[in-house]
Amino acid sequence: MNPYSVFVSQSRPRRQAAPPLSGNGCKGGRTLTMLSSRLFRAGAVGLMLSLAGCATYHALPPPDHANLKPGLAQLDLTVPSRGTDGAARKIDSSKPLAPSDVGMIAVLNNPDLAAEPGQLDAARADLLSESLLPNPSVGIAYAFLLGGAATNDSLGLSIAQDIRSILTYDLRVKAAKARLAQVSASLLWQEWQVAQKARLLAVDIHADERELAARGKELKLLNDEVARVRAVTAAGNLDITVEAPLLAAQAGAESAIAATRMTLLKDWQSLDALIGLIPSARFAIAAPEPAKLVDDIGPMVKTLPARRPDLVALRLGYQASQLDVRRAIVGQFPAFSLGVAGGWDTSRVYSAGPTINMDLPIFNRNQGVIATARASRSQLRAEYQARLDDAEGTSKALLAREQMTEANLKNAQSASKEADSLADSALRAYHQGNLGLRDLTDYQTTALERQLDVLGYQRTLQETALALSIELGVGFPKTMLVSPSEVKNP
Repeated sequence: MNPYSVFVSQSRPRRQAAPPLSGNGCKGGRTLTMLSSRLFRAGAVGLMLSLAGCATYHALPPPDHANLKPGLAQLDLTVPSRGTDGAARKIDSSKPLAPSDVGMIAVLNNPDLAAEPGQLDAARADLLSESLLPNPSVGIAYAFLLGGAATNDSLGLSIAQDIRSILTYDLRVKAAKARLAQVSASLLWQEWQVAQKARLLAVDIHADERELAARGKELKLLNDEVARVRAVTAAGNLDITVEAPLLAAQAGAESAIAATRMTLLKDWQSLDALIGLIPSARFAIAAPEPAKLVDDIGPMVKTLPARRPDLVALRLGYQASQLDVRRAIVGQFPAFSLGVAGGWDTSRVYSAGPTINMDLPIFNRNQGVIATARASRSQLRAEYQARLDDAEGTSKALLAREQMTEANLKNAQSASKEADSLADSALRAYHQGNLGLRDLTDYQTTALERQLDVLGYQRTLQETALALSIELGVGFPKTMLVSPSEVKNP
């Protein structure tokens, strides 16, 4: 039985003489006709008033073309303020961009993030829906007198309200608010992920360009040496077998340059796609700041649940599941509605009184809903625990990797410094005639290889430090940079 349905009056005929067909009987008929007309007009007016507040449909066609921009000048470069005293900041694209600014630009213009805030609007709509009480149910029953020992038509009126929805109202609203906050935290975490990926790509591009320059110097040394050896060999002053190891080194250097160029191209294309630019767009990237290293992450690991947006989102989801369980338990009580009903029967006897309409909880006592809510709560609890374990384990692993990379970098820098010193000494010996050109080239290429080792460790240290910062929930905005109100329809 519908909990919103209520009483419909039942006319009870009374035995009496048949009314005359003229005089007062006709007058009573006209009165009832007028009353019926008034009721009809009142119902029509009420229907029109209710329809006046309804939403209307407006078509929103999908976009018919890509929206990629040719350069930074066409992007949104204004970082909005997120504090009472803060002011919006515009990123200067005419200068080389630091990796942190590249991350901000990605958050402001990433095509996927432009669509994600719709989830926040949907969560707000869910909150609005849960905040509304169900409409009361109104019943009208009018029966025309067709014959028999009666004097009038019968009329029954009733109004009732579902009570169980009122009992669960507070739990529903609190759960919807928790889910709204959960969606907001999840979107913030997605912004962090996009910003981190953009920063990493900026660091990689800068490292690729430095590596390409160093390998270009190495290849130039080898090309010059090969040209000299070939000239001497052509003059008959050197055996052709001397050229073989040089050609092998030259081929290796050319292959390394080709691989580095391909890596650089892929990194640029990935960054362009992340920012919303065409694949051929290029801009200057500044050298990244030195990685900020930490020795002890214990205090930060303990406060991760209150700082990392993904953990906050999971905790809010678990809070909502707790409320769902309570709501399901309250829902095991039978659905019932209270109301008032009244009217008159065919003998003009008026009556009114309360009505109660309720289900009998014989078969369904909300057992399925309670079991589902409890299972969802257990699942979310396990997911939250797993994410906590992963966050702590990954953070400690990254710290160990960072410390080892830092030690390797120091050793590589020391070896590079020594190799540079030997190359300088070899160059002086060559100019003094105490060293051959082939040996000088070996010293110089060794120094360049040591420089490449340093560049590789510096890149790894930067990448590890960035990964550790996002695992610890530091170094990123505390609030969303892209809000649904700032997203324009296509």
